[in-house]
Amino acid sequence: MLLYGTTALILVILVSTWIGGLYFFKTAIRRAPKSFLVDNPNLMPEPDNEFISSASDQEWLDKQDCETVSIISHDGLKLQGTWLASADKSRPTVILAHGYSGKGREMAGFSRFYVEKRGCNVLMPDDRAHGQSEGHVIGFGWLDRKDYVDWVNWVIEKVGKQTDIILHGISMGGATVLMTGGERLPGQVKAIVSDCAYTSVKDELTFQLKQLYKLPAFPFIPVTSLISRWKAGYSFKEASALKQLAKVQVPVLFIHGEADTFVPTEMVYRLYEACPTQKELLIIPRAGHGTAFQVDRSRYVEVLESFLNKVTMKQAN
Repeated sequence: MLLYGTTALILVILVSTWIGGLYFFKTAIRRAPKSFLVDNPNLMPEPDNEFISSASDQEWLDKQDCETVSIISHDGLKLQGTWLASADKSRPTVILAHGYSGKGREMAGFSRFYVEKRGCNVLMPDDRAHGQSEGHVIGFGWLDRKDYVDWVNWVIEKVGKQTDIILHGISMGGATVLMTGGERLPGQVKAIVSDCAYTSVKDELTFQLKQLYKLPAFPFIPVTSLISRWKAGYSFKEASALKQLAKVQVPVLFIHGEADTFVPTEMVYRLYEACPTQKELLIIPRAGHGTAFQVDRSRYVEVLESFLNKVTMKQAN
């Protein structure tokens, strides 16, 4: 009788854990509305500052002569993006990577900077399972890294081999460009700008599990990771910006808000230390998650422009 009771209890625990893993997979990784982000105090912008891009930035982008473009991913998904060409098509190009549950056009503020201050072409992709792009599972940068390699090649074909390319991402996009940097990239890619990136999917989801649900990593993270391997094609352990940094061959500018409580600021120090190439680090005081550009735009732009000049991108005349 005791053995039967123990076995039954173990089965209940295993089934409950599996059900919990399926719930967390659906909540975090399946393409679906992310209700847990609504009114999340760790994502609220600073007073008098909009999240990522201001209303005026969005209005500016809406007035530009943008082109909707697309590619087919290696696994057959149609991925869409917004292309904004410079007057001089030989200018450098920036590829902007948006954050979790976002879309390319939300990067309007950065797009405006690169167009008005640098004279760049700008590409703003919608990641797989985001915006107008196809896909049912979110890649957290790991699946997307191959898509961004394809976007890099698309840019070279569109503009020509003479273009310099910068990868600039925020939040999940910040991790995406770091993960992309660990792939074999054409020589046209000159640098990476990573704003408020996480070290790995495992680290970030472990942090969020504790913060949102007050639950420990074990057994939920390993089980959800196993389900992700089965249903999405990747595990949390392999999806690591930290590991990909070991293979990066271009300069990297790391940016993070000092008051970030969604992707802890301590993660950027680990990323910075792991980077083997030329690197710079900018910490913006009082900035929460994804708000560094709005909280202190003048400092952000000053450091960014200095970095871009050092990596041979020439300022527009």
